[in-house]
Amino acid sequence: MSEEVNPFESLQEQVDDAAVHLDVDPGTLERLKNPERVLETTLSVEMDDGSTDVFRAYRSQFNGARGPYKGGIRYHPQVSRDEVKALSGWMVYKCAVVDIPYGGGKGGIVIDPDDYSESELERVTRSFATELRPFIGEDKDIPAPDVNTGRREMNWIKDTYETLENTTEPGVITGKAPDSGGSAGRVEATGRSVMLSAREAFDYLGKQTDGATVAVQGYGNAGSVAAKLLEDLGASVVAVSDSSGAAYDPDGLDTRAIKERKSETGDVTDYDTPETLTNEELLTLDVDLLVPAALENAIDGDLAEDVQADVIVEAANGPLTPDADDVLTDRNVRVLPDILANAGGVTVSYFEWVQNRQRFYWDEERVNEELETVIVDAFDDLTETFENRDLPNFRTAAYVLAIERVLTASEQGGTWP
Repeated sequence: MSEEVNPFESLQEQVDDAAVHLDVDPGTLERLKNPERVLETTLSVEMDDGSTDVFRAYRSQFNGARGPYKGGIRYHPQVSRDEVKALSGWMVYKCAVVDIPYGGGKGGIVIDPDDYSESELERVTRSFATELRPFIGEDKDIPAPDVNTGRREMNWIKDTYETLENTTEPGVITGKAPDSGGSAGRVEATGRSVMLSAREAFDYLGKQTDGATVAVQGYGNAGSVAAKLLEDLGASVVAVSDSSGAAYDPDGLDTRAIKERKSETGDVTDYDTPETLTNEELLTLDVDLLVPAALENAIDGDLAEDVQADVIVEAANGPLTPDADDVLTDRNVRVLPDILANAGGVTVSYFEWVQNRQRFYWDEERVNEELETVIVDAFDDLTETFENRDLPNFRTAAYVLAIERVLTASEQGGTWP
């Protein structure tokens, strides 16, 4: 797997690939490939023992032509300026593909949360929220959870912002707990959109999900929920992995039981299976569907030569490098891109934001029904673009569709002197 591919360069290459099929002048194209602004800040936070630790943190606001910036905040040792720039760009085009009125943002702190107590993490989070305060707001920039963050951190950010602003503004952030203004269905939303994308892709390609074999790389929230929902469709999930390796059973795994075991021990490999594999071995299994649900650059050009799956649905952001895309396109492996497949999270975040603005809340059944409508409609738009433009793959079709929508909004807004 690639450790060297710069995710921001991958994003820019994906935009360039789509622009070949569009009439875009060079200046406008450059604008579509770079963020409007990036906040880089240093957080000095007191630890439980009285010492001070320093953390680098970022927030990228990529493009606001279609609405307020929207995107998660991740806590991870590998967070970098280029990573958040790339992720904020992917968010712009993700929101455009599913046609929700947001731009794209992303943030992160360079930290391994496992190394810190809950009280230390709270102080780190509130410190970052204080730095973000001038830049966020329900009409400006709306953060959300991402890798290693969740309801707890979002509740801390909301409370910090509302306290400092002396206001009540639940729409300043999404992914909150329901009692703090969160939406039903938000926790499962990303995994649900992965399932819906896989279901629609299999139907489009004339394949059956019932009995299809599935491998899932990454068994956090998105991966485990997608696995569970795919199993509910009748698929056989034969392998799942996390950082410890992969649990493999050619006869199929009990996705709920393995999730419960991981919650107890921290590793999917602690679940009793006939065989364990490496993550790389999982990615090259002969399965009908592969779901990469970990971090960026999981499959590079070399590894793509060994991928045996017929269909790939990207639950993670940027799990394939551009070289991998080229290889898989040449091999006729269908890839449902991240900017559609994992858009359930931002879509239900949009629903949460709408509910916060109206102070009127939906039940989970309505949330799931509305999400299904959005994802199915977006899939239909993508495949129509793919067929009508005679494009090489679904990713290029998704970017052509998304860029056209961003360009239309930009043109309607005009250009300031």
